[in-house]
Amino acid sequence: MKKTVQQTLTNQLRQAVVDSGETLGHLARETGIDKSALSRFVNGHRGLSMEALDALGKHLKLRIVKIRKPRMKKGG
Repeated sequence: MKKTVQQTLTNQLRQAVVDSGETLGHLARETGIDKSALSRFVNGHRGLSMEALDALGKHLKLRIVKIRKPRMKKGG
């Protein structure tokens, strides 16, 4: 099964949360994301909104970049 950009992003953010060594309580306070929502996210039981993903990335000093595939020119 092919991974989507969203799946790759969430997997990388989950790993970054684990690697940070920060408690979920601390992350929740710093990002404004509910602690139980963070727990479900880290454990793979649910996703987070783009706003929450951005807040988490910003706190962890990650730059989230969406890469688009180049468009194919017609006839070429």
